[in-house]
Amino acid sequence: MTWQCLALDLRDDPASIAEYERWHQAEFIWPEVVRSIRDAGIRDMRIFRTGNRLTMLMRVGPEFDAGAKAAADAASERVQAWEALMSTFQQPLPWAEAGQKWVPMRQIFDLADCG
Repeated sequence: MTWQCLALDLRDDPASIAEYERWHQAEFIWPEVVRSIRDAGIRDMRIFRTGNRLTMLMRVGPEFDAGAKAAADAASERVQAWEALMSTFQQPLPWAEAGQKWVPMRQIFDLADCG
């Protein structure tokens, strides 16, 4: 299994950030969204926030394929509704490509490599 790390910004508004966090509490996240994550081979997912910057860590299995996940999400009305709702809170990073939300981060250090 490998880890992937992605980043995204929220709109810099405290009320909007609080609402985004509320939607990510276990009792509010839609079960179809959780199922789509797990069905894609994502074994663990965590989102961290500082200010309005989000970092998502995903531990994925060998069967994970980002393109297949994107296609499955595009075919799901419920996941698309969730994405539309989340987009009201999010803003792309300045260096994101057109239409890109979460931007993959490049690992630059691993303590395990230091002996």
